[in-house]
Amino acid sequence: MAISQDIRAGGVGLGRLRFGIDAKWIVIGLVVAVVAWLVLVPLGFLLWQSFFTPATATVPAEFTFGNYIKAYTSPRTLRLFSNSLVFASGTAMLSLVIGGVFAWLNERTNTPFKSVFYALAIIPLVIPSILFTVAWIMLASPQIGIFNLVLKQAFGLAGPVFDVYSMAGMIWVDGLHYSPIAFLLMTAAFRAMDPSLEESAMMSGASIPQIAWRITVKLAWPAVVSSFLILFVRSIESFEVPALLGMPVGIEVFTSSIYDAIHTYPSDVGLASSYAVILLLIAGGGVYLQSRLSTRGSKYSTVTGKGFRPRPMDLGRWRYPAGAAAILYMLLIVVLPFLVLLWSSLQAYYSVPSMAALRNVTLDAYRTVIEYPTIGRAVWNSTLLSIGCATLTMLVTSVICWIVVRTRLPGRWLLDSLASLPMVFPGLVLGLSVMVCYLYLDIGVYGTVWIIAIAYVTRFLPYGVRYNANSMLQIHRELEESAAMSGASWGMTFRRIVLPLLKPGLTAGWIYIVVVSVRELSSSVLLYSSGSEVVSIVIWEMWQNGQYVELSAFGVMLIAALFCVVMLAQSVSRRFGVKDA
Repeated sequence: MAISQDIRAGGVGLGRLRFGIDAKWIVIGLVVAVVAWLVLVPLGFLLWQSFFTPATATVPAEFTFGNYIKAYTSPRTLRLFSNSLVFASGTAMLSLVIGGVFAWLNERTNTPFKSVFYALAIIPLVIPSILFTVAWIMLASPQIGIFNLVLKQAFGLAGPVFDVYSMAGMIWVDGLHYSPIAFLLMTAAFRAMDPSLEESAMMSGASIPQIAWRITVKLAWPAVVSSFLILFVRSIESFEVPALLGMPVGIEVFTSSIYDAIHTYPSDVGLASSYAVILLLIAGGGVYLQSRLSTRGSKYSTVTGKGFRPRPMDLGRWRYPAGAAAILYMLLIVVLPFLVLLWSSLQAYYSVPSMAALRNVTLDAYRTVIEYPTIGRAVWNSTLLSIGCATLTMLVTSVICWIVVRTRLPGRWLLDSLASLPMVFPGLVLGLSVMVCYLYLDIGVYGTVWIIAIAYVTRFLPYGVRYNANSMLQIHRELEESAAMSGASWGMTFRRIVLPLLKPGLTAGWIYIVVVSVRELSSSVLLYSSGSEVVSIVIWEMWQNGQYVELSAFGVMLIAALFCVVMLAQSVSRRFGVKDA
């Protein structure tokens, strides 16, 4: 009777402890408490700190509304708001246009090199943003950029042609870096679209540009807008490009201003928190609009129960120019950035490629990196954090997804929303909130690698939820009910049935979190201290110290290592049948 009641209630297997307490409810209670602590407590401290003045050794902090008055009425804030919107909107638009065009060419036309292009398009996601930005500084800087120097010598120009130290340069670099995300998002939309309307238009004599603009884009409009909002949120939280390209020439956005406020003396944490609240509202608005749009896209549906087989459109004489454009794109986002880092790493000091510089090729930078005092510790910290945080995140979110999908607990939607809330936290805002929280809650993690681990787990909770939820929905309840009828406890059922069946989502999410946590800089840059550096922080410090060739050598080694991890991950995915989530 007890078992049948538990099944009807949506729970399986009681697994009661000695005192009659159901172990399932203890696990559920712990998970809810952990998620609430990770997400809500730092946010509360961030809001609280925004109402205080900076503290010094002689003057204590005082309650004030001055931070918000300054943040919302200062002309500087208006400039920050304008720069942030221009930068994020421009980056999102550029990446969407580039990624969308190549996704359309790859999915809907007979352009050559399609299979190779799709495989290569994933590689830029491995390159950390800070390394991609440094590579483009070496390519298009007004002083040392290879493009500018080559054009000056070839055409006798007096000034530079390209300048990455500008708003346009910032948009170009970040837009290129995010374009593979747009490519993957739009590829999924184009692949699922019924081509019958396009084929009808083609048979009616419409040209390919007319079909693309009047039919394909209109049908994919929800995906276009949704992708733009996702890219907008990713861009407005970007830190590396504004820090390396904007700050040196006085182009400020909210992320760089938060970093500046923390690193002034005395640290103006209150003002930084008020800026963070503004940035949080902007990012949250973008995520909200994207979620609302995803629930209202049914009127654009073209896939029904009727089967279809897409037929690629013939580009005619434009087929090979389209293939050449794809090759040029891969040169700009993969080949040239990696080659310029490789060239720089083989020099004693950075110099433009030439026959004279070729005679000075050396491996000294790699020897310096291997002997660098913080490299070994940073690699160990990053390895520990990436593997540990990925494992913990996927296990915690597997329980969250089980609660949301399998139980009928009132308010379970709130747990799902709470675990997804960090998605609206820009990385720098999350780092600031965690810093403020554990600066005041002295539990021994401030200044250690554990505070970075807390930030990583919090930041990647939404990704774990999405990967596990997709897999959980594919597992039928009857397997767990059969285990319960056989006398298995909830813990045994979850460990021996649910987790193995979740293996595709768990593996895919684990691999993704491992890779992105190694690249993560914005969440770490306010939290690290001596002894808790990670690889992204070492690259950041090398850049600040002017160690460009050492940075390049370390970047080449890191990109090669991450590339090997991704190739191994794809092999494991094929072996275990992991599908994209």
